[in-house]
Amino acid sequence: MMSESYSRQSKSSRRSKETESVRSKPRSKYSEHKYPQMESKTPPLPTKNTSTLDELIKKRESLKQELKKIVKYSDNEVKNIKKRRHSRDEYASDIKLKRIHKENDNKSNISKKKSAHLSSPELDNAQVESEDEETIIEQRRQQRKQLLEKFNASADTSKDVETKVDDKSDENKTIQATQNQQSSKEVTDMFSEKDEFVSKVEADSVTQGSNDANLNLTDNWDDPEGYYNIRVGDIIHKKYTIKGILGQGVFANVVRVQDLGDGNDYYAIKIVRNNDLMYRTSLKEIAILREIRDADPTNKYHCVQLIGHFMHKGHLCILLESLHMDLRAVIKKYGRHHGINMKALISYSRQLLLALRLLRKLGIVHADIKPDNILVNEKKNVLKLCDFGSACKIDDNEPTPYLVSRFYRAPEIILGVSYKHSVDIWSTACTIYEMATGKILFTGSSNNKMLKCFMDLKGKFSSKMIKRGKFKDQHFNYNNNFLLHKKDEFTGREKVVELSNIVPIRDLGHELKKAYKNASAREEKKIVQLKDLLDKMTMLDSSQRLSVTDCLKHPFIFEDLEKDPK
Repeated sequence: MMSESYSRQSKSSRRSKETESVRSKPRSKYSEHKYPQMESKTPPLPTKNTSTLDELIKKRESLKQELKKIVKYSDNEVKNIKKRRHSRDEYASDIKLKRIHKENDNKSNISKKKSAHLSSPELDNAQVESEDEETIIEQRRQQRKQLLEKFNASADTSKDVETKVDDKSDENKTIQATQNQQSSKEVTDMFSEKDEFVSKVEADSVTQGSNDANLNLTDNWDDPEGYYNIRVGDIIHKKYTIKGILGQGVFANVVRVQDLGDGNDYYAIKIVRNNDLMYRTSLKEIAILREIRDADPTNKYHCVQLIGHFMHKGHLCILLESLHMDLRAVIKKYGRHHGINMKALISYSRQLLLALRLLRKLGIVHADIKPDNILVNEKKNVLKLCDFGSACKIDDNEPTPYLVSRFYRAPEIILGVSYKHSVDIWSTACTIYEMATGKILFTGSSNNKMLKCFMDLKGKFSSKMIKRGKFKDQHFNYNNNFLLHKKDEFTGREKVVELSNIVPIRDLGHELKKAYKNASAREEKKIVQLKDLLDKMTMLDSSQRLSVTDCLKHPFIFEDLEKDPK
């Protein structure tokens, strides 16, 4: 027994020594890698101050009770929200009922016409935020019952009452519809793509005066250039109906109108462009026309008569007597390529010169005589000079190279020499030639080429006249040789050619005879007289040009065409 106990003690001592030796030996890096040290993840034992299990159970119960309170609170909130919505619906329905029955008091049939459009935009923002919501809701219910009992709302209105106010899109549509019906189309959208403008009068009596009922188009009277937008059938100045457009110039539009008065007479209205310069120029034209009317009360000197003037939509309107067509249209219709008959030519030339004699007596220069500014009546036997927009007094003119239309422009205007009534004589000669032949006398594409056309017919200008010209350096050099501006045939660039010797290359008599191929003996005599008259009216030096009095005494004008013997 002793031996066994000893052996056991020895074994235990050996094991303890071995473990100590193992602990005392340092571990190698391989052993550390193979057997890493593990950290303990066991939670620490509770300390003495921790709660007991009974306390934890109590806390759990208290948390459950708090959760139940939260759930009840949320349920109450949901109920309150629903009540608020319901109160809003009832409040909105009450407002609708009030609107319905107020309109029924005013108009007995309004409920039938507008039952589908009863709504108010105020309902979208209606909110009940009172602390005592239940009392307010109850009051609204009582009011609703009283209104229903009092007015006995119909089934259709009750359906409208039950509609929800929250549907904002449908409500907006009904609001728009009711507003459109209530306005009865009194206000329309002028920028709408649809034609919503409804006239209160017939189409033929639409007016555009300052006191017109149709005020929707007040911004559309003018085009971008300031011209008046003309619409046939419109009424101007509450008196004149537009029947047609006669023409358009630099200064104005011209329309043919009919007076709505007893006579139903026709007139021409010159509607001046909405422009300060055009307005001031037209005031001068009115003053000249008034002076002509005073000097010719019997209206026999072949100048168009002024009837009156007025303002319309910002435009100065000049009311004039109306004629049938202009002289250019007459030439195209009755004398294309061969001219009008000799008898009409003599009559028209005489009447035109009579108008010039009146202007000379008044000290007025027309400064724009051409077939477009000469009118003829319906019977084609009366001619009148019109369009005095460029006219001026003889002592109130300044040299300008672009006065008068280019084909009818006198040489003194191009050169810058002071001009007088003789510029109208030159333009009249060009017009008479055009009536006789159906062709334009001078067709230069510029002032420089116009001078070349003059010299092709009349020869070279005198040195005296060239020296007086304000713009002579543009066309003549220091030797008074003509400087022709033309394009090079190969390069297309403009070049200047000096012409020292210019010989006439046109024969006026031959051109006139060519226009009257089958002329009688008496007509051939008048052609010779006409050639002589035109030669004297187109003298390059204005001081040598025939005066209007001498023109009227010339045989071509003074003597009528004799009748051929039978």
